[in-house]
Amino acid sequence: MTFKDLGLSAALVKAVEEKGYTKPSPIQEKAIPYILEGKDILASAQTGTGKTAGFTLPVLQYLSETKHPKYRPLRALVLTPTRELAAQVYDNVREYSKYVNIKSAVVFGGVNAKPQIATLKNGVDILVATPGRLLDLHDRKAVSFKRVDVLILDEADRMLDMGFVRDINKIISFMPEKRQNLMFSATFSNDIKKLAATILRNPVSVETAPQNSTAKKVTHKVYKVDKKQKTELAIKLIKDNNWTQVLVFTRTKHGANKLTEKLIKAGISAAAIHGNKSQGARTKALKNFKDNSIKILVATDIAARGLDIPLLPHVINFELPNVPEDYVHRIGRTGRAGAAGEAISFVCSEEVEYQSEIEKILKEKLNSSVLEGFEPTDTAPPKRAATQSKGSFGKKKKQRPSNGNPGSSSDDKRPKRKPHFKGNKPAGATSGRGRTGAPKKKRY
Repeated sequence: MTFKDLGLSAALVKAVEEKGYTKPSPIQEKAIPYILEGKDILASAQTGTGKTAGFTLPVLQYLSETKHPKYRPLRALVLTPTRELAAQVYDNVREYSKYVNIKSAVVFGGVNAKPQIATLKNGVDILVATPGRLLDLHDRKAVSFKRVDVLILDEADRMLDMGFVRDINKIISFMPEKRQNLMFSATFSNDIKKLAATILRNPVSVETAPQNSTAKKVTHKVYKVDKKQKTELAIKLIKDNNWTQVLVFTRTKHGANKLTEKLIKAGISAAAIHGNKSQGARTKALKNFKDNSIKILVATDIAARGLDIPLLPHVINFELPNVPEDYVHRIGRTGRAGAAGEAISFVCSEEVEYQSEIEKILKEKLNSSVLEGFEPTDTAPPKRAATQSKGSFGKKKKQRPSNGNPGSSSDDKRPKRKPHFKGNKPAGATSGRGRTGAPKKKRY
C-alpha cells in the first residue's frame, strides 16, 4: 500500500515523500479513505503513529479540489488542547500543503493576538487553534465559522481533561449543521463517546491498537527509591550513562522548576516547560532540547501533550501520574514511528498504588529494581489510600484558572472539570451529513 493507492493527489504524495515517508502507517491506511469519502470519523491510535497526517492529508485534498479561485473563507478547523500541539499540527499542514494552493494559520494564547488577527483578515483555508484564543478572536469578529466544512478535534481526551467541552460546544454552535467531523483521541472513554454522540453522525470507528497500549519497542523500568532521593538518582543515571536527551515528567509546575534548578546546579543543562512559562520561553526550551543545546527537558503532563521529538531515547517519570492513562501519553513521547525507547519511573512508597493502576491498564507488570546506594527506607502510606479516605478517589486535582499573568495562557490553565452536556446535543451540533461544497461568492 502506498499513499497514491489511498487516493491522494500527486502534489500531496510528493510532499509526503519529501519528508521521507513512502508507506502509510496503519492509522493513515485506515482513516484516509473514509475521510476522502466525506465520512465522520472517531479514531484512536497510539501517539507517534502518524495520526496528524492521517487527517491533514485528506482534508488538504478536499480543500484544494473545492477551493474557490478568489475567496478564502475558513473551511477547515483543527482544535487542539495545547499550544505545542497546535504548533506541531500547523507545521505538518504547512509541510504537506507546499505543492497545493492552500493558506493555513495557527492561533493560540500566550502571545499577542494582533498578528493573528491580521493573518485571519487576509483569509485562510484551514486554521489550527486552541479553544480559548479562538473564542476570543471570534468575539473580536476576527474569524467566522459560517463556512466551516470540516471540524477536527485532535487529542479530544485531553481537551475533556482540561475542561474545554463548553468552549467546543460554543464554537460548534456558530458552524453550519452540515459538515464533516473528525475526532481523534488516545482513548475511547465513556466521556469521549458521549462527546462523539453530540458531534459525529454515523461515524466510522478506527482503532489501530488496543486502548492504553504502548509502542512495542519501548522498554519499561521502575526504580524503587525514597522520595527525597529521586533527584540524586536522576543525576546519577544521567551522568553515569552519559544521556544526552531525556524528557522528565513531574506532576506540578513547582516540581518542574525545582528539579530543573537542581539539575543545573549539578552541571546538567536543563530547562522546564509548563503552563506558567511564556510562549517564548516554551518555544526556546523545546528548540534547545531538539537541537541538543540542552540535555534535559522537564515538563508537566499538559505542557508535554503534543511534543514531537524524533528519536527521543529516554523518558523519566520523576513522579508517577495519579491518572494511569497519563503514563501511556507520557511514554508515548519515546518509541515513536517504530524507533526504540526507554521509559524509566521512580517510585516511592507513596506511589505504589499508582504503579498498580498503570500495570492494570497496560496488562503487564513493570520490571522493578533497586539501585545500590538508593535502597528505599520510606514507610509513608500510598497517596491513593489517603485520597480515597477523603472521598475523592481517582480525581485529578483541579488547576486554578489563569490569573491574568501576561506570560500565561488560559489554554493551558483551564480548571479541570467533568464534561458538561446539555440535552442530547449542544446548540448547533450537526444533525445533517456531508459537506457544504464549494464556498459561495461571499467574503467573510
